[in-house]
Amino acid sequence: MKKTLLSVLLLFSLSLTAQNINRKLVIERNNPHVESMDSLNSLSVGNGGFAMTVDGTGLQSFPKSYSKGVPLGTMSDWGWHSFANPENYKPEESWRDYDFGRGRKEPYATQIKDDQRKKTAGNWFRVNPHRLHLGTLGLSLGSNPKDIEQVNQTLDMWDGMIRSSFIYKGKAYRVETACDPTFDMIATHVQSKGNIAVDIRFAYPTGGHADDACDWNKDNLHSTMLVAQDKSSAVLKRIIDETVYFVMLRWEGSAKFKQKGKNFYQLQAKSADLKLTCEYAEQASSARKTFGEVVDAAKDYWNHYWQKGAMVDFGQCKDARAKEMERRVVLSQYLLAIQDAGETPPQETGLTYNSWFGKFHLEMILWHQAQFALWGHSELLERSLSWYFKAEPNARKIAERQGFKGVRWMKMTDPDAGEAPSSVGSFLIWQQPHLIYLAELLYRANPSPAILQKYARLVDETAEFMGDFAEYDQEHDRYILRGCIAAQETLPAATTVNPPFELSQWHCALKIAQDWRVRLGKTREPRWDDILAKISPLASKDSLYLAAETEPDTYTKERMFSDHPAVMGAIGLFPYNSRMIDFAKMKKTEQWIWKNWKWNTSWGWDYPMMAMGAARMGEPENAVGALLMKQQKNTYLVSGHNYQDGRLRLYLPGNGGLLMAVAMMCAGWDGSIHPNPGFPQDGNWNVKWEDLMPLP
Repeated sequence: MKKTLLSVLLLFSLSLTAQNINRKLVIERNNPHVESMDSLNSLSVGNGGFAMTVDGTGLQSFPKSYSKGVPLGTMSDWGWHSFANPENYKPEESWRDYDFGRGRKEPYATQIKDDQRKKTAGNWFRVNPHRLHLGTLGLSLGSNPKDIEQVNQTLDMWDGMIRSSFIYKGKAYRVETACDPTFDMIATHVQSKGNIAVDIRFAYPTGGHADDACDWNKDNLHSTMLVAQDKSSAVLKRIIDETVYFVMLRWEGSAKFKQKGKNFYQLQAKSADLKLTCEYAEQASSARKTFGEVVDAAKDYWNHYWQKGAMVDFGQCKDARAKEMERRVVLSQYLLAIQDAGETPPQETGLTYNSWFGKFHLEMILWHQAQFALWGHSELLERSLSWYFKAEPNARKIAERQGFKGVRWMKMTDPDAGEAPSSVGSFLIWQQPHLIYLAELLYRANPSPAILQKYARLVDETAEFMGDFAEYDQEHDRYILRGCIAAQETLPAATTVNPPFELSQWHCALKIAQDWRVRLGKTREPRWDDILAKISPLASKDSLYLAAETEPDTYTKERMFSDHPAVMGAIGLFPYNSRMIDFAKMKKTEQWIWKNWKWNTSWGWDYPMMAMGAARMGEPENAVGALLMKQQKNTYLVSGHNYQDGRLRLYLPGNGGLLMAVAMMCAGWDGSIHPNPGFPQDGNWNVKWEDLMPLP
């Protein structure tokens, strides 16, 4: 019955504003266009688990000059490296016991500062493993990007192709660049009457917290060997400590391949036309595809991608802001498809450059990837969601060592599900319900027994931890959350009780977990039902919701209205619960936040979170205003990347949050009945859309 009702609601919602959109026109009018060698104007091609970013020449010709902008990365899901561990550090050396009043000591992987060996051990596990830059593929054009003139570069998103032209030393160059949708392979076509030489260079990893992962001064610590060659192909073997991978090149046209340095090779064309494919892989193979074959495959993939998924058209809107809204939406769809759709959860800076050592953060997976299900590409969400099965054994060990049932998902991790020590991340809990929420979105996108059966155990075990983590407060006959750092990370774990975002999350996710049990014909879990009935309402003072029950001075201490305005997420992301949230108080809280929040301390996903809360509260003008608020961390570059600051020149959770919010503002949520509930109904926002899915 519930499945039938859900299907009817989805079909009804989809039919409200389904219109014939000229999808190609929408995409093409938002193609990025670059006219200078600007390090913040880099463009990328990719396939979801592999991406390459290029400068204005269409290749990675000036990686050092772009390292502090949007770097010229070549990164993958599989490309990782660890420095040696001669001191034989063990993960448990980074553990420290904490007492949160649950009658036991709980070991957390943290950054210990008062013991030198434990401090060093914790630092080693934070740095290792780290994501690799696999190598640069650039034109040999000197070292100064200012020598490149008359840049004219366009990313054709409909076909998945970057087309570039420029002048160097009086000679015209034309370059086409594409990425194969299946293999981790770049294809390029260079035409010029000037010198055509392609440099293939490799750097040693830096192990840096946030950088391009390229140390160009340690040639002696890694090697690049030519292991096969003929007149039109070559295979290079990369050895970096214990990490080994291969680079396979295939070219068309007469050219000479030669070694120029220990980790530097060059392909010198003998004519005015060179076509080249370059594949990166963990295992060697013969060069598989020609330039034309890659271009055809990319075109087929991207044409299908844009035609299959959801689309939003702001072309008939009268509001002057609509054009920028559409640009951000279209570019975000492209960026997340090339950088966030691999076999592991994505890092904040995707496959462009490293942040947090290249590791990914499970509390961010919701912002990155919920949009795939909402925008008609649930298969891209499922790629990385399946990674949780690999992570399950470690997640179970974390729960067991801390005395909890079920599985506890770590915050900062890597493809092997290692737990990175963190003085903040290890105490977060808001990553825990994401698996349940995302599995529910997968099911809504494809209400099939197969989805239920595949993820049922993970949903149950995730909820089992949540049910055990919620403590019963006998004195007040309620359940509380404590011993955690809230999503608003200014609150300490030792004293924080009942952060509002997490309370709403717990209610939403446990309800979904019960729904899954019912769908599968299982009995309901009595404890989960008891928590659903008795979980604490959000705490307030003077009709304003607090950052936590233990923070009565929320609106008088400046540190309390910085970082994330997470209280808005309590009503924005999750279904409204009248027992936990008073609508009038939440509106008053929202108004206070609008006027007083220190927005310079916020993050890219805070603006979509504000928009979603405003939409659910019937304030569409605020929803639009939040998405287009003029703040540095709400800046979107020519490429569509969400710029934050000098450290994070791109931030994909902002892009994913934008798409999540726009989906809600168009298609609504369970129980909403009006089309486009998140846009003002004043005649200025005639937003057309197709194939979006409502939120819970």
